[in-house]
Amino acid sequence: MLAALPDLPPTTPADEAEWPAILDDVREIILPALTHWQSPGFFGYFPATGSWPAVLGDLLSTGLCVQGMLWQTSPAVTEIETRVLDWMARLCDLPEKFLSTSQGGGVIQGTASEATLVAMVAARHRMRTRQPDTTPGTLVAYTSTQAHSSVLKATRIAGIEHLRLVPTDTDHTLDPNVLRSMIEQDIADGLTPFYICATAGTTSSGAFDPIDRIAQVRDELAPDAWLHVDGAWAGSAAVCPEFRWFLNGLDQADSYCTNPHKWLLTNFDCDLFYVADRATLIDSLSVTPEYLRNTATDSGAVIDYRDWQIPLGRRFRSLKLWFVLRHYGAEGLQAHIRQHVRWAEWLEEQILADNRFELAAPRSLALVCFRLAGDRDADTRALLEAANATGKVLLTHTTLPDTEARDRYTIRVAIGGVNNTLESVKALWNLLGTLAG
Repeated sequence: MLAALPDLPPTTPADEAEWPAILDDVREIILPALTHWQSPGFFGYFPATGSWPAVLGDLLSTGLCVQGMLWQTSPAVTEIETRVLDWMARLCDLPEKFLSTSQGGGVIQGTASEATLVAMVAARHRMRTRQPDTTPGTLVAYTSTQAHSSVLKATRIAGIEHLRLVPTDTDHTLDPNVLRSMIEQDIADGLTPFYICATAGTTSSGAFDPIDRIAQVRDELAPDAWLHVDGAWAGSAAVCPEFRWFLNGLDQADSYCTNPHKWLLTNFDCDLFYVADRATLIDSLSVTPEYLRNTATDSGAVIDYRDWQIPLGRRFRSLKLWFVLRHYGAEGLQAHIRQHVRWAEWLEEQILADNRFELAAPRSLALVCFRLAGDRDADTRALLEAANATGKVLLTHTTLPDTEARDRYTIRVAIGGVNNTLESVKALWNLLGTLAG
């Protein structure tokens, strides 16, 4: 694509007659070089959803060109966001402490990676406040070996020297007993556990860490440690009452995040980040130069979301989610999630009935992980590559330990794109069956 683009930018303005040529370049140069995440055959990674109400909201936000860093800079930006976050908390039956009417509240971050980092910064600040004699170099964070790489990146950015990757059990979930042993050993070695990240729906297999048991270990051994729950993908399923079981114990967490841009018809970027104690978060991130001081902020009666995030500036991101909620309502969003789970169940049934394949992990909502039966990692890799080479589908892989603790090459099928259909899932299965021979 680079070879088709000039080395230097244009020197003269474009007139109306030149715009067709610009759009032709979009069609002929850019579109062929994209990975089409909205294709019916896209089943890789996790979905990046969208919908026309979300696009309309995003377009309106862009056209308004407002900056929502302070309540004063655009009051509606702040207050719509506050209301939408409360709507989502109620829709997913989150603990009351995450509502804006409590001591906590929610904010839209760009991604779950940002939420992980912000939570870690707040956790570090709280530990310094509660245990002022703590040496920064003794702080220890914990997460599972299956957790998202953003936890490791957050420790690097925050300057945390110690990260413990806790082994998982046979279901690929964090083992609380091993966590307990690790924390006990670290305390005995003079270190300070300050942050634990549990995952509600891991990227590799969709595994759900036992939040309640992790919280119990925290409460008994390191009560000042912050418990963050990353529900980036699976959290959207909590709009359906029957899928909320994986959030058992969330009432004991200090923070939680989920991404409507993954599975809830809202285009990127939109991560919902909730905290139980907003004062700690604000204290850890607030920097107020004279040019940002104003009467509304000084009154303490408003929310300034610039104190809830890493950057100062912020877009009117809540508008697209507000449009989605207004258009689809709870029933429409629930139907959206449920149909994808049903299609994943269908695919799971086909795999179990075909002796050429085996599940690599239990189906997790709309994520199915499988491989060729037997010790055939190279063949499984070849199958995935052959499927992708057709250009009809896109699949991605991971590695998951088998019963003998060997890391095995695994194909992931993540259903949830707005243009996925039962027919496209069946076409995928037929393609895999043909290629597998």
